[in-house]
Amino acid sequence: MQCHVFHRFRIPALLAFLAAIVFAPNCGQPIPPTGGPRDTLPPILRTAEPKDATVNFKGNRIVLEFDEYVSVENPLEKMSYSPVPKIAPQVEGRLKTVTIKLKDTLEPNTTYSIDFGNAIRDINENNELRDFRYVFSTGPRIDSGILQGRVIMAETGQPDSTLIVVLHTSMEDSAVAKQKPRYAARLNKEGDFVFRYLAPGEYAIYAIKDVDGAKKYDQQSEAIAFLDKRVQSDQTGPILLYAFVENPEEPKTPKIPTPAPGSVQKNKDDKRLRFTTNLENERQDLLDNLVFQFENKLADYDSTKLRFTDEAYAPAGNYTLSLDSTRKKLTVRHTWAEDRKYNLIIEKDFAKDTAGNFITRTDTLEFRAKKTSDYGSLDVRIIGLDTTARPILSLYKDDKPVLSQSLKADRYKFALIRPTEYEVRILYDRNGNGKWDTGHFGKRIQPERVVSRKQKLNIRANWDNELEINLQAIESEQ
Repeated sequence: MQCHVFHRFRIPALLAFLAAIVFAPNCGQPIPPTGGPRDTLPPILRTAEPKDATVNFKGNRIVLEFDEYVSVENPLEKMSYSPVPKIAPQVEGRLKTVTIKLKDTLEPNTTYSIDFGNAIRDINENNELRDFRYVFSTGPRIDSGILQGRVIMAETGQPDSTLIVVLHTSMEDSAVAKQKPRYAARLNKEGDFVFRYLAPGEYAIYAIKDVDGAKKYDQQSEAIAFLDKRVQSDQTGPILLYAFVENPEEPKTPKIPTPAPGSVQKNKDDKRLRFTTNLENERQDLLDNLVFQFENKLADYDSTKLRFTDEAYAPAGNYTLSLDSTRKKLTVRHTWAEDRKYNLIIEKDFAKDTAGNFITRTDTLEFRAKKTSDYGSLDVRIIGLDTTARPILSLYKDDKPVLSQSLKADRYKFALIRPTEYEVRILYDRNGNGKWDTGHFGKRIQPERVVSRKQKLNIRANWDNELEINLQAIESEQ
């Protein structure tokens, strides 16, 4: 019986002891609660003072309160204001509140819009609040004018989201260079823009490269686009602007950095002339020349000390040798035979550069031409061809043309195309000179147009590739 009584009281005591461990405050290692799904929602506006779309606005301060802690990132770069203020407002994010302090004197009977872009985001997960605007009017109503469209770089047929679109009330061409615009809008990645809450009236519209933030076209080395006519605030249908650079700056030659102390440098007694070639794994491209690239300018070279032979060291046939204007690139031009082996015997003292380096001993460069099976063929079919527009088909790789064909028929075949991915462009060669021509803002000359096919062309080696181009469909993509 004693044993039975002992077990009867032992179990409740044990349970009480375990409960004390589990529920006792400030005891033992705290266990964090399991987390729920990650927050992917942007902040939500709870209140605005004054309310959004307020009319007869009289103050100079706007306070926005959100449902979570927020920050305002780069307001000077990411936020925009319409009409464009002379002095940018002061924007501050603190806890759940964003405060905008207006520095300009507000105009009477004017609708103002603040576009936050993606400047507002929550602090915890960095979720962006996109396409958020706040609107108010100093008059009795909110203006409702809307203008929208797209900006395309005329030379490439591609958008450039770094441009902005501006509206001027002045009809003088000089206004875009000397005055701040009445309205300004940013482009999205597709090159699209939209103006909302415009006052009724007529505007001159431009797209410009706003490098310094002044919203002015003050350098002809910057991009600009313009329409040949004015636009109305109630205009329907999209606007298409073609941007161009009237006088592009010459690319600057990069400076060669001075080697850091202790870095490996060429031995000053080493007088070997150093160069590289454009061979790919000792294979010569059938569609290209053989190019030597030197570290320093060549002072002189002796073409008689370069022998071009076949595999049996017999003369390989006609070839030419030429040095470019930089005197750093030497080109060997020859009609390469498929899968044929070549030798280029470079004799001692063949060339000397301006640093006194020279070919110190006779050497042989051995290489083989590629096979035709290393390339793909291309069969092009054109739909909707209008030869009066003088269209030119071009394939681009890394923004460089690799093939161009003036379109005068609805079908073309090309035997050797390097296997890779290409961008397909159509140039409408207005003056028929075979190349793209820029515009001139002062003379009101529009640039020649290029349209770019959205889908890339992938050429496969040893394959009969096909390409169908519907010119009307490509036009409609823009």
